[in-house]
Amino acid sequence: MSAYELRKNALVKAATGEKREIEYPRKADGSPKYPSEIYGENVFTLKTMAKALPKPIFSSFLKQRRGRQNLDKTTADSIAHAVRVWAMDRGATHYTHWFQPQTGATAEKHDAFLSLLSSFTPGGEEVTPIDQFSGSQLLQSEPDASSFPSGGMRTTFEARGYTIWDTSSSMFVQRGPNGTSILYIPSVFISYNGDALDEKTGLLRSNEVLSRAAAELVNLLEPDAHVAHVYTTLGTEQEFFLVDRTMYALRPDLKITGRTLVGQLPPRHQQLEDHYFGRIPSRVMRAISELELECLRLGIPIKTRHNEVAPAQFEVAPIFEEASVAVDHNLLTMDVLHKVAHRHNLRVLYHEKPFKGVNGSGKHCNWAVATDRGENLLDPTVRPETNFRFLVFLLAVLRALQEHAPLLRAAISSSSNEHRLGAQEAPPAIISAFLGDQLNEVLDAIDEDRPLKNFSVPQFQTIKVGGTVLDVKVAGLPHIARDLTDRNRTSPFAFTGNKFEFRAVGSKQSPSFPVTVLNCAVTAAITEIVADLRAQMGSKPAPSDDDTLAVIRKYIRLTRPVRFEGDNYSDAWVTEAARRGLPNIRTAPEAFTYLLKDKHLAMLTTDTGIFSHGELMSRYHILNERYAKDVIIEAETLKTIVGQQILPAALEYRKSLAESAAALKAVGVEAAPEVQVLNELAPLVVALQAEHTKLAAAVQKLIDHESDDSNKHAQAACDSVAPAIAATRDAADALETAVADKYWPLPKYTELLLTI
Repeated sequence: MSAYELRKNALVKAATGEKREIEYPRKADGSPKYPSEIYGENVFTLKTMAKALPKPIFSSFLKQRRGRQNLDKTTADSIAHAVRVWAMDRGATHYTHWFQPQTGATAEKHDAFLSLLSSFTPGGEEVTPIDQFSGSQLLQSEPDASSFPSGGMRTTFEARGYTIWDTSSSMFVQRGPNGTSILYIPSVFISYNGDALDEKTGLLRSNEVLSRAAAELVNLLEPDAHVAHVYTTLGTEQEFFLVDRTMYALRPDLKITGRTLVGQLPPRHQQLEDHYFGRIPSRVMRAISELELECLRLGIPIKTRHNEVAPAQFEVAPIFEEASVAVDHNLLTMDVLHKVAHRHNLRVLYHEKPFKGVNGSGKHCNWAVATDRGENLLDPTVRPETNFRFLVFLLAVLRALQEHAPLLRAAISSSSNEHRLGAQEAPPAIISAFLGDQLNEVLDAIDEDRPLKNFSVPQFQTIKVGGTVLDVKVAGLPHIARDLTDRNRTSPFAFTGNKFEFRAVGSKQSPSFPVTVLNCAVTAAITEIVADLRAQMGSKPAPSDDDTLAVIRKYIRLTRPVRFEGDNYSDAWVTEAARRGLPNIRTAPEAFTYLLKDKHLAMLTTDTGIFSHGELMSRYHILNERYAKDVIIEAETLKTIVGQQILPAALEYRKSLAESAAALKAVGVEAAPEVQVLNELAPLVVALQAEHTKLAAAVQKLIDHESDDSNKHAQAACDSVAPAIAATRDAADALETAVADKYWPLPKYTELLLTI
């Protein structure tokens, strides 16, 4: 069957195939269950654990969870028994330590609960099957550490590594094959020497150091607060594309690299601005509804679903949670969506830029900090100008951006995210913060020691302290509350009412490392502010308002350069940012070098203690190696597609035209149209052949001359191979418009984006 026939069959199957429907859970009386009744039913929550364990055992576990004592064998064995019974009652036959290696994904190895007891009698060995799960099996497992990215920390002859149960994240069961299920144990991953080999360990460490620093600052500002713990909260808006799975199977570039390496936009794509918040296609709605049901059972609070800007692009977003749990839930959501999409003959694409020319996908990380009393420290309240606690924490975040923006740029850098940054509503590479007119006015008024300006517009608004109310001047419509700030979708780091939205994070990457770096940078800034406050207050038991205002004014002035309210896409901002001294880091390999700059390295290692020097070097090498490997894989894939599919198709079409023209001339019929098409086609084929040759040479040179310096290797891939990929793509895309559709070997953008 020809490629053209495969494409057409895929279109027919997409239009006429069987539609998957599932039944929503119902109560005994037949009425549908409320979401709150389903929520967390497959999670071994603290409440479930408390019911299953004796009170002294549960109390001992809570003390361990709070870091007050180690988990003893009796407690571990009791929890292991309780969770095994609970899981097996839900069909579990296996368990797995579920962890986050530095691959951007999760990893798991399944072990059966089944065990055998052997005894020997005069008649021979007798085997008794039992279901067993011990405390030691719960606490740790032993994967091969050398088979995961380690940046040289583990090799084949020193391969031992450990996964260790993360007691801060609840265990859960997921559906497995043939009506069974699997018990998942959220874990960290370390080497034999105790070095972190995963994404999660650093995040947990950063949450702790930020908690200590933030609690010290709150208690210094408010001595009667008695805050013992400060939590980092996170909400991850997950963007993605969904395409027909049969179409996907016919695109080797999507299967191998996650993005299309060739392809022209259809005449209609996103330019009419009618997809965003439009009607969700019925097949997609069924899939996302099933995703939400699965997530409800797993205790993942999905709140929002909607169409995104590009055709076939969508978003789901959860309610905010504690940061490490939110990261677990985001990665689990991605995994569940992958499985659910498959059931609906769809394929989910998490690549940041799977289609050239339309919006890419991000993972907007909404970040805040809250006390153990439930108070959001980034809530401006109705009078932010007198809320010193809010102002100090706001300025701590701005100071973190000012001092360590290159680290945040490094934390979100990858070969895939490079295609997205700075285009189609993705934030640019210059890290700045958007606060909005009112908060900027608050800071400026404090700095200049003057009254606040009035933000009311008499004809349309009435002023409200800390915000405004909008009157739309239609009698039948209510007045609505207007937020303290507008939204700036060009900003990489925007304040959005009571949190910061870190918009630059890529859709397929784990949020762990970006949030870890942000936590560390804010911790360093808080530590600096605490030192200044103590110096300002001298021997007084607490800082006076004048002391606090003096420090606030200092940091307002220091952080002014990182505040920007305008269009981050404009050329004028590039010039202005340079004048302000803000770094414009244009490539991922350049960004990675900042991990080892003295100031940033010290902050991540000796100052906060989040990473050892070896752990940070490991991450540096992994990031560089992954970048170079991704580029090489793309180059090799494109080389194969062009050489084995596109050029042969173009030559076949050219041959058909030539034979047609010759046949027409042989019978005395004018062949000018065929000859004209041939003349237009020929230079395009020659151009693609030339670029294909250059691409092959560039990637072979990179492979043959691999540098021992991982950053130089990544930079070479960026400088030589990535441009060759782009040039080859341009030549192939030009040819796509010239070759007759029946000869084209790959599903086109029209079929991929508009067939769901």
